[in-house]
Amino acid sequence: MREYKVVVLGSGGVGKSALTVQFVTGTFIEKYDPTIEDFYRKEIEVDSSPSVLEILDTAGTEQFASMRDLYIKNGQGFILVYSLVNQQSFQIKLRGNLHRCCFGEHYNLGCRTEPW
Repeated sequence: MREYKVVVLGSGGVGKSALTVQFVTGTFIEKYDPTIEDFYRKEIEVDSSPSVLEILDTAGTEQFASMRDLYIKNGQGFILVYSLVNQQSFQIKLRGNLHRCCFGEHYNLGCRTEPW
């Protein structure tokens, strides 16, 4: 079974955990509880083959920003979460090379393939 490592990144309080838990379990968490690091697994189908997503829900606080380099180094895919009502939440600082980044609404994604 193929495994994909996905890292969920973004500022604190933008809904990374709520989005991740909603995807994995189908339930919505209403209360905000700051995350240090949570790990989830979900079986999915990719190209008609059973696969597993390993999802790392990361801390959004600046206190744990040094851990981002490790997340980026080990991740294969990245989901950047930000708040539509807080422009600063879009100012996440990423070091390293992300060679492909998709952005936009879930039904209208645009992608860029050049390094950041």
